[in-house]
Amino acid sequence: MSHGFIPFNHSTVVGREYDYIHQALASGQIAGDKTFSRKSQQLLEFALGVPRALVTTSCTHALEMAALLLDIQPGDEVILPSFTFVSTANAFALRGARIVFADIRPDTLNLDERQLPQLITPRTRAIVPVHYAGVGCEMDSLLALAREHNLAVIEDNAHGLFGKYRGRWLGTFGAMATQSFHETKNITCGEGGALLLNDPAFIARAEIIREKGTDRARFFRGEIDKYSWVDIGSSYVMSDVLAAFLFGQLEAWPKIQQHRQTLWHRYHDALASWSRHLGARQPVVPAHCEQAYHMYYLLLPDLATRTALISHLKSRNILAVFHYLPLHLSDYGRRWGGKPGDCPVTETVSDQLLRLPLYNAMTLEQQDRVIQALHDFRLPA
Repeated sequence: MSHGFIPFNHSTVVGREYDYIHQALASGQIAGDKTFSRKSQQLLEFALGVPRALVTTSCTHALEMAALLLDIQPGDEVILPSFTFVSTANAFALRGARIVFADIRPDTLNLDERQLPQLITPRTRAIVPVHYAGVGCEMDSLLALAREHNLAVIEDNAHGLFGKYRGRWLGTFGAMATQSFHETKNITCGEGGALLLNDPAFIARAEIIREKGTDRARFFRGEIDKYSWVDIGSSYVMSDVLAAFLFGQLEAWPKIQQHRQTLWHRYHDALASWSRHLGARQPVVPAHCEQAYHMYYLLLPDLATRTALISHLKSRNILAVFHYLPLHLSDYGRRWGGKPGDCPVTETVSDQLLRLPLYNAMTLEQQDRVIQALHDFRLPA
């Protein structure tokens, strides 16, 4: 058996990506909103049943578009989990919003909806749930609370494309949702994202914001004879070369999901008794959630155990990594008053969580090496 390096993640071609890139280059049209951008958007719209999908340069930029579409102003408050990537907060902080950090549930590691009532104030404008590891947040409770207080819900669905909550696709609950096609995601084009618009009222302005504040999209559809600057915006349009790669991946999404599902369950079954013996915890997926199989993680007993296990795996030529640091305790997050103890579950999980290698090209033999290395781990005396 090969003992070559097993990375945490490795991007790979799964379908007709090369063919589509060649087609894009041969067409001489590789800017944004060309053939493969449109094909990718149409596939997302059809598969998910959303009124409009717009591919973007990143999930970060899709989140920034959402903040612009909500017309977030200085002093507005936006509630989001402390256990998330910085982009979730940055998009709204850029508009001058006050970020209100919420803790996460100890089971799914998603935004704890039970804490939201005490965090909502007259200045609250939006709630941004993050479907961690592609497992859905408790959207029924979140949406009911949002309706009661007239708040927008923006789903950060970077992990959750093609996951479901109570039989409905993640990313189709809020007024808007954002997707990531970063190289670490199930479906990728290296760097990229998408904004899903579930409320048709946002579509026209979203097209303008995405095209530098111009009505260029209408011009190219032949609806107007020239385009001009009509609103604020930026350059959020994905190159058609990247969109060509993305479309090849999107076409293959059932194949991708099936392989990742196999890998996820092999980890889960093979590590069940090992986890109990070590005092580690495996992921929790509620019965009403169909996960996206984005990652497989373990919650180790403490930071020392995690550090030792990372070192052990590294000695076996295997890279396993931790995840988010609490945003409320970051240098910038503290400006909103964050302090130790504010989000105790987040603070604990951040020290415990370890992500195992899981990627589209991973072989069962490579996974068996990871599993065996875990079983060989012994706590330092």
